Amino acid sequence: MPDVLRIDVVSLFPGVFPGPLAESIPGRALERGLAELRSHDLREWGLGRHRSVDDYTYGGGAGMIMRPEPAAAALDAVRGDDGFVVLPDPGGEVFSQARARDLAARPHLVFLCPRYEGVDDRIRRMVDLELSLGDYVLSGGELAALVVIDAVLRLLPGAIDASSTEEESFTAGLLEYPQYTRPPSFRGERVPEVLVSGDHAAVARWRRDRALERTRRHRPELVGPEPGSGPVSGRTEGGGRPARQSGGASGRTARQGHDRADDSDRWDPGE
Repeated sequence: MPDVLRIDVVSLFPGVFPGPLAESIPGRALERGLAELRSHDLREWGLGRHRSVDDYTYGGGAGMIMRPEPAAAALDAVRGDDGFVVLPDPGGEVFSQARARDLAARPHLVFLCPRYEGVDDRIRRMVDLELSLGDYVLSGGELAALVVIDAVLRLLPGAIDASSTEEESFTAGLLEYPQYTRPPSFRGERVPEVLVSGDHAAVARWRRDRALERTRRHRPELVGPEPGSGPVSGRTEGGGRPARQSGGASGRTARQGHDRADDSDRWDPGE
């Protein structure tokens, strides 16, 4: 992984950053110099007196789309020789822990955050990766970029204890096993005896079994059906995720796109 990960974000709302990335684990990663985060106002490269960055769509339709000229000028200015450009987009690859690890190993990330009804399709030729968070609509790509950057920063060496990222959800293709802390009994529910037995091999087996059980219950597409149980409904298109709705940029925008102190405070979306 690079010594210092450089992250540039191009947005119509650069004040969104660092936002929550200034707190907790990502905040400490930035404070320790593990990464540098810079945000840029897309209107710096806007057109004309009003710094325009959008226009009506050819062929008609509701809303405005982002013009290619400001996006191209912004990327020319910030990507450098090693920038890997990410576009949050509804038609993109669904973000995963594996992709987070890939991005964390790169020296320089550039996020181009869409707004309005989407982007001129020629902008897609300028980026290296289109990423989707899921099948829902957000007002812009900024929130998606925050999510991806958070997932990346916590993987940088020195951000948190290495064992924390080795055992959490999705690292081994499963959701994380249940965890407990004090008190040993709460409202009639006790901590499983195996966890206080001192038998490390038994604890490891219990954790593996519970992780598999939880994954089959909540995310069966990650592991497939149990032997003899038949196919799992909702699987497909290539044996993995359920099919996503196709389409271009209006309203559907983004599954994440456009109009579209210690390790204990980390949030694990697999839980």
